[in-house]
Amino acid sequence: MIRYSPKKVYIAGDSPINGDAGSRDRTKSYQILSAHNKPGTPEGKFRITFDALMSHDITYVSIIQTARASGMTEFPLPYILTNCHNSLCAVGGTINADDHAFGLSAAKKYGGTYVPPNAAVCHQYMREYIAAPGKMILGSDSHTRYGHLGTMGIGEGGGELVKQLLRDTYDVDAPEVILVWLTGELPEGVGPHDAAISMVAELFPDGRAKNKVLEFAGPGVASLSEDYKANIDVMTTETSCLSSIWVYDISEIDGAAYDGFAEFDLSSQEPMIALPFHPSNAVTLREFTAEPLKYLEPLGLADKVVNGKVYADQGIICGCSGGLTEQLTKAAELLPENVTVPPEFEFSVYPASAAIAKTLTKNGVFGKFLDFGAVVKPAFCGPCFGAGDTPPHKGLSIRHATRNFPNREGSKPGDGQAAFVALMDALSIAATAANGGVITAANDAAVVSGQRSVVSPETGTALRAVNSEQITVNSPGAGTGTELRIGPNIADWPEIAPLPDVLRVKLCASIQDDVTTTDELIPSGETSSYRSNPLKLAEFTLSRRCPDYVRLAKDVPAGTFSAIFARKPGDGSAREQAASCQAVLNGKANFAVEYATKRYRSNLINWGIVPFTVNPADIFSFLVGTEIEIPNLREQIRSGKREIAAYVGDERKALTLYLHDMTESERRILLNGCLMNDYRQAAIDI
Repeated sequence: MIRYSPKKVYIAGDSPINGDAGSRDRTKSYQILSAHNKPGTPEGKFRITFDALMSHDITYVSIIQTARASGMTEFPLPYILTNCHNSLCAVGGTINADDHAFGLSAAKKYGGTYVPPNAAVCHQYMREYIAAPGKMILGSDSHTRYGHLGTMGIGEGGGELVKQLLRDTYDVDAPEVILVWLTGELPEGVGPHDAAISMVAELFPDGRAKNKVLEFAGPGVASLSEDYKANIDVMTTETSCLSSIWVYDISEIDGAAYDGFAEFDLSSQEPMIALPFHPSNAVTLREFTAEPLKYLEPLGLADKVVNGKVYADQGIICGCSGGLTEQLTKAAELLPENVTVPPEFEFSVYPASAAIAKTLTKNGVFGKFLDFGAVVKPAFCGPCFGAGDTPPHKGLSIRHATRNFPNREGSKPGDGQAAFVALMDALSIAATAANGGVITAANDAAVVSGQRSVVSPETGTALRAVNSEQITVNSPGAGTGTELRIGPNIADWPEIAPLPDVLRVKLCASIQDDVTTTDELIPSGETSSYRSNPLKLAEFTLSRRCPDYVRLAKDVPAGTFSAIFARKPGDGSAREQAASCQAVLNGKANFAVEYATKRYRSNLINWGIVPFTVNPADIFSFLVGTEIEIPNLREQIRSGKREIAAYVGDERKALTLYLHDMTESERRILLNGCLMNDYRQAAIDI
């Protein structure tokens, strides 16, 4: 298992040593960051330009619309537009297909790469075609991680991609680096998702990895295949880290110093289950199956336990973590011959790309799934974010996917629906299917000794999409005469007001939970189809968490702006719409004890929403309906003041707000009202 320590270590020879000797600049992550850094950047900072950008079909429309409004005339670096999220063209009539038509026309007009629906999920396309040692990729998806291929991937909101499209830089404080030292090898019946879930459970709590870089090294690296490393790597996002990288040659970083240390003995890893409603909510399957009611009764799922056994309703292996060649191949090996899955257990598998589908069709793996009664589906991210395979009301779905936040599986609590997702490895999901839907660990003795078929896995990273001739790659300037195809749901951004001298806001939502996810701020799933229409999408803001928020925000009187309070908002997705929808509803401030991720705080700034933090002792001053006045705010932001005086409520109670770590460009963006305003008008002299 994995154990974290905040102690500093350095590499000496082929081992980590306690202490802070050496130079952190010699870590692999700093080698890559430095190679992409703008010359003359102050010490302790990075101003990065990337090798490529990536967006999918619920993010690229708003990014391109923002960049167009800011003066973009071409894509100045490779920009890959994939179509793996809104691939189900059913919700809202033509609106999803209209987004795809827009993406293809934009790729032709501005010089980008268009990947058609079902060719590949976004991250697998980047693995197969774009990632390479030493590169950096910025994606508008939080799971942008290609560290196992020597590429640093960072997932951010759309505003950060817009900056790159406008030839600006990605600015970040020099991150701390945690060494994840791997030893041993995974036992039989234990898969990469088991290791990934253990990693998240250890590194997510207390912000241990928040905004840091995870650097994997050690003798255990060689024991993992590329597909297994890809699975673990993409799940680093759930630790809330900034990025990740894997080191294959320890001599390259001999003497490198690290800010923290996590030792991971792969040989002691057990099959895991991440219970609803977070990937870090993890226990071993051994513990779970020994006392299932301990874990299921608090969720209202005691009826899933029959005669001491836990019955799941659905099993899905999919996406950038589960839909890889080796994961699917080894799962198929656990399925018995001449038996079919019972109808009470819905069993589906999704390859991560057409290339993987072709391989697994040729070598008989998909035939084995089909013979067993599983449904084989095309490359699609739907089960990861709630746009496909929604289980029945009070259903329990076990998934080899990246996330299991509340309602992320597609249920609608406003309609009285509730469903539950637990994360497991493909091996244990297959073992469960083979056991008739009874949750079963793949290292169970009866499973391990069962009949196996012989299949021939191939390394997914060496593959290329089977329908590559359909992928459109364009050069900048080649399509200047191309007209954008703009369907009826695609709308321009509304005007965003500059920051006033005196900011008056009214709290329209107050969330006292420990963490508020971006799924709660703006729902995923079906709602995603409206992300090309800012006004329509804004109607869904906080709909599953604070149903009155939209009405209250619209009722705020002229001269006053809307605002929200949450203790720690922004965990999860990179989606900028969690912020932009607030801006569309006249939002100008967030109040929080802290922000869960850098990317959510950056999204707020890029949409002109001031990211205040507050003293934890003052949180109950921020209730729904409370009005807050902040005088002389423009001058205080312009001068970089960190402590801001505010007056709360009718009694004008004096409180101190905080604004930390604001760069010059971030202060300018807030003053101008949003990123678009900042780029299309003369910059304010600060």
